[in-house]
Amino acid sequence: MKKIGIGCIKLFLVCIVMNYTMSCTNNLIYNQYQPIESSEWHKDSIINFTVNSVDTIAKNNLYVTLRNNKDYEFSNLFLIVGIKFPNNYQIVDTLEYEMTSPEGRYLGTGMTDIKENKLEYKTNVTFSLVGDYDISVQQAMRKTRDIEGLTALDGITDVGLQIEKLN
Repeated sequence: MKKIGIGCIKLFLVCIVMNYTMSCTNNLIYNQYQPIESSEWHKDSIINFTVNSVDTIAKNNLYVTLRNNKDYEFSNLFLIVGIKFPNNYQIVDTLEYEMTSPEGRYLGTGMTDIKENKLEYKTNVTFSLVGDYDISVQQAMRKTRDIEGLTALDGITDVGLQIEKLN
């Protein structure tokens, strides 16, 4: 009788995990990556994404997603992220993200040398205009005490954009 109870509990937990996993992916309305050639992100290389919005009511969360390898040498990451609205209005933000723990371990998910990071950009966003939203991402890293930014940022293999619809 005890084995049946433990089996039911395990089955119940598996169902909860599966439901949670499926509910997270059902809300994904955009998920696109662009590879960085030779894992060397040039300062003038702007990564662009075009999102076509037809839902002017739903709220969404926007994330910059990226993958880095062991060649990434910094504990943080500075990005310049912009949104150009269908009416040509623009918003530009300079953002900083932590890339390592205080002990120096890479943050993100992944069991190999590649770590995937999901970096929160904007929350509760409504695309109030129908049309194309152009979202751009550019690295803005520099070494301490250097005025000039890095010409190339090593260790970033892919840059992406993910949009999740809120329930």
